Amino acid sequence: MLRGSKVGLRARHEEDIPVLRAELLDDVLTSARSEGRPWRPTTPGAEDSRLVSDDKDESNVRFSVVESDGGTLVGMATLWGIDNHSRSAHIGLGLLPSTRGKGYGTDVVAVLCHYGFVVRGLQRLQIETLADNAAMLRSAERNGFVREGVLRSSAWVMGEFLDEVVLGLLAREWKPGGQA
Repeated sequence: MLRGSKVGLRARHEEDIPVLRAELLDDVLTSARSEGRPWRPTTPGAEDSRLVSDDKDESNVRFSVVESDGGTLVGMATLWGIDNHSRSAHIGLGLLPSTRGKGYGTDVVAVLCHYGFVVRGLQRLQIETLADNAAMLRSAERNGFVREGVLRSSAWVMGEFLDEVVLGLLAREWKPGGQA
């Protein structure tokens, strides 16, 4: 397990899947805001590539996020689009609604940076988020990510086009332990 000050990132357990599906992926608005595709219902018991880890897929690493104290599941995190040639990847995360606003997002980003830069030896990490996602923007910037641009009206979300913000962090800019 990878540990931060508030959360740990561990392998996805079978019992995590129904909770993550019900609280994050089955919620139309949450799912629509976090994915680049329209929401669609998933058949109960069906294998969902967003939740099930494929240990042979080197380009995506999926984690379950748990509280450091007690190990309670609080969300999911992903290092995705890993490019071993350019040594870059993207960060994604989702926290259960009841756990938001407790600083877990900032800690998840910090732990993913440690994993990406230290464990994987990557050179660059990137985050794309909706421009109105203040919590994710704050979590990224607290970890040293820099706003690199705005993709105007690039995301179709629940009947309207929204701007996306692209943030990046290079290994040489990263300060372990948080706040840059």
